[in-house]
Amino acid sequence: MALALVDCESFYASCERIFRPDLKNIPIVVLSNNDGCVIARSTEAKKMGIGMGVPWFKVKDSFLSQGGQVFSSNFTFYGDMSARVMNILEGFVPEVEIYSIDEAFLDLSGMKHFSMNCYGHQIKDTIFQYTGLPVGVGIAPTKVLAKLANKISKERVSENKGVFVIDSEEKRIEALQWADINTVWGIGSKHSKRLKGIGILNAYEFTQLPKEWVRKNMTVVGLRIWSELQGKPTIEFKTV
Repeated sequence: MALALVDCESFYASCERIFRPDLKNIPIVVLSNNDGCVIARSTEAKKMGIGMGVPWFKVKDSFLSQGGQVFSSNFTFYGDMSARVMNILEGFVPEVEIYSIDEAFLDLSGMKHFSMNCYGHQIKDTIFQYTGLPVGVGIAPTKVLAKLANKISKERVSENKGVFVIDSEEKRIEALQWADINTVWGIGSKHSKRLKGIGILNAYEFTQLPKEWVRKNMTVVGLRIWSELQGKPTIEFKTV
């Protein structure tokens, strides 16, 4: 079994760039309905230290003085761009689970004769060709691993060009050792703090904990994440 997670990069900010190609590599923030808070940041704005949800008045002067650009939110436009992306994805595979406005899981189980890396790049390039939106593609045997692969695809883009495939035990372990425990999908701040308190710093170390300990201390939800990180699918694929 193989799943892909396709996630638009800095979605709202990337949407605003579609008609403003001159803003490539320029820091961008998008504000809430009343322009009160920052609700989206481009990669460049994140590197400047602009936090999610921060009140705009607190960062306005510093951000604009460094050449940043600001936009009021346009949810009708973002919804339309999201629908275009999802329609493109539905042309690649029969089963798509729309997870949020800017990301979706794809069931690639019928694509075992394809090169997953090439297929991932084809998905990525097609979306960019028809929408102008950059995406990251993570491919792996389970949802949690696909989420992790997607994170690697965007944070190590110079290595993998926006697509990362976990298709071997070596790559699975490499990905788990790379992932800080508080970045693992489904492990909240409470559990990550507790895990770090007992010396569990990354996803690989988490998978080495006894099953009984995980079930007792993190309930069935934590156990599912633990299993998924080991390559055993336990989280249902939903197309509704």
